[in-house]
This record gives sequence, C-alpha cells and structure tokens, in this order.
Amino acid sequence: MDHLRIAQILRPHGVKGEVKVFPLTDDISRFKKLKEAFIERGGQYEPVTVDGSKKAADSVVLHIEGVDTPEEAEKLRGVYLCVDRQHAVKLPEGTYFTADIIGCRVESTAGEELGKVTDVLETNANDVYVIDGARRLMVPALKKLLHTVDISRKLILLDAEVLSEVGYFED
Repeated sequence: MDHLRIAQILRPHGVKGEVKVFPLTDDISRFKKLKEAFIERGGQYEPVTVDGSKKAADSVVLHIEGVDTPEEAEKLRGVYLCVDRQHAVKLPEGTYFTADIIGCRVESTAGEELGKVTDVLETNANDVYVIDGARRLMVPALKKLLHTVDISRKLILLDAEVLSEVGYFED
C-alpha cells in the first residue's frame, strides 16, 4: 500500500491526550473529515482512528483513539501521520503530490538531461524543485517552465528557454 504523509506530530496538547500536528498538506480543512490514518514509525505503518480535530493558529489539534493522556501523546512526538493513496484528497489538474515529484527524471526541451528531483522546497510564492545531476539545479514550479509533468513515466520536461531565465545552478 502506498502512503502519503499529511502531518507531523509536534507535541502533546492539553491533558486529554490530544496532539498538535504540523500539516503537510495545502488544505488543512481535510483534517475535519479525517477518520482513518496511519502512524509512520521506522518504515512501519500502524492504523489509527482520528476521533476529533480542531484548528489552531498555525497547526491542527487531533485526538487519536486510544491516546488519552499527555504521556501517551508524548510517545507520538515527531512521527508522521499518513493516509493511503486511495484515501488521499483529489488534486486539481496540474497539481501533484510532493511524493510523486521527488524521484522524477528531469530533462529540458533542448534534450539536455538535468538529473532527478531530490527535494521540493515550499515557499510562499511557489514550490522550488531541487534537481541533482551533473550540476545541482533549483527551479521554481511555474506553469511556463513545466512543459510536461508525466508522473506515470516519472518525467518532468522543462522549457529550455524559460529555464535559462529562471533556473539557478549551484556552482
């Protein structure tokens, strides 16, 4: 089963075993409907039931069934909360899960092989793809730059002209 990280548990919250989580999703309203999830620990996925959620300033507070004390919640500090792909939110056309972008082969429309996406940096304006190849390259995820994104083939084709304007090579 393929899992997608949706949050990282930051710390216990309150005295009833709730946990404060940092959302790793663009739509934090998804937590209102979240009932079934997985705790990721050491490459293993433990199913859990989420039986309560509320929005906090820059995070979300969740209650996980069976976690009823701050001490039990403390044991979850730093772990990831995941969903299986079939229960992931549906994305609008032209948007992708970060997990699907990482590992994609990247080429330019001029036929140059640039490397593979090794990281996606989230910024206020747009995501930035980190591409490791012969040279490390960072590019903003702009529609005018992303000529083709083919997740099924794990291939991203960048417009060569736009790349020369917005790409940043670390040298």
